[in-house]
Amino acid sequence: MDVRHELVIPNTDLPFRLFIFEGREGNYKVTKHWHHSVEIFLVLEGEIGFFINDQHLSLSEQDFVLVNSNEVHSIECQNPNITIVLQIPGEMFEGFMGDESYVDFEKKGEAQNKKLTNLVISMWSIYEKQEYGCSLKVKSQFYEFLYLLVTEFKTENMDKEVIRQKIQLDKLSHVTQYMRENYDQELNLNEVALRFGFSPTYLSRIFRKYAQINYRTYLIDLRVKYAVRELVGSDHEIGMIAMNHGFPDSRAFSKAFKKRYGCLPSVYRKRFDERK
Repeated sequence: MDVRHELVIPNTDLPFRLFIFEGREGNYKVTKHWHHSVEIFLVLEGEIGFFINDQHLSLSEQDFVLVNSNEVHSIECQNPNITIVLQIPGEMFEGFMGDESYVDFEKKGEAQNKKLTNLVISMWSIYEKQEYGCSLKVKSQFYEFLYLLVTEFKTENMDKEVIRQKIQLDKLSHVTQYMRENYDQELNLNEVALRFGFSPTYLSRIFRKYAQINYRTYLIDLRVKYAVRELVGSDHEIGMIAMNHGFPDSRAFSKAFKKRYGCLPSVYRKRFDERK
């Protein structure tokens, strides 16, 4: 399966990720990928093309799609659009799983869909303004949204083949979740494999097959992604940022950063500050 695993990192002030889709200018594609989060794409203006497995969906204004955990999907948008994206970590649904230890969601009737749409739009409208205390209001609406999701949008009878595929992807999801929680520690491949009852060879193989990346590269990517948030959100020295995110020194961090962003961390920070 030629797909990749996407790393989902929540907003710094929220237990989930909420943002405007990066393909808003059009002429944009997102290749096949999967993640352990439940995802909602809600189009405010324009339209986008969405693919879930072999199913194609055309989303227009006020329409949305629910993407379930470990569900392979891709996106194409030829024209400009404004689309709200909400990504919810899979662990938030623990306690609401079915007999197969999985839970899926699907669109329902017009009235139910409208309630969901209104909540997502309201969450973004409040969060976008960044007024004092806004994160508290957004969180309160988020939990109202979760309640709506598990009580009115839950799929009652899941397909057995879908569950089989999810089991395969879920093995890697548990590993990557552990890595996200401990990325700043020493994460030796052998020790991580042993922790999950895998051989190092097997863990390396499922990384290459499902994440389309090797274990070490994934770990470094993870560290760089978290380090970037501190880089642009603080005035901390580069060396301190490197140590905070699992790098042995600033040199190792700079080398990894330049490989992924095409410039040194100091240059990236300067460019970011100039765009403010």
